Amino acid sequence: MSDHTATLAQYRASIDNIDAALVHILAERFRITKAVGEFKARNGLPPADKAREADQIARLRRLAGNANLDPDFSEKFLNFIVAEVIRHHEQARDKGD
Repeated sequence: MSDHTATLAQYRASIDNIDAALVHILAERFRITKAVGEFKARNGLPPADKAREADQIARLRRLAGNANLDPDFSEKFLNFIVAEVIRHHEQARDKGD
């Protein structure tokens, strides 16, 4: 194996490890947001909370900037996740009807 091939393999192994960690972190996040959706449904709260979403976007943009990650990318990523969470919360609400 050439040095280039070995180096690339090491980079790819690191990327694979990070991807696995991201999947597990997202699974945990959705486990928790599922509980939030069920709580909201039981207590008659709306599936979406625009003020909370705006605060989270601002917070994530700051974190991204501090981490040298494109804040626009981080906002798009969070919006994607939040849309899925809201969909789950709407499903939980509709089950209670």
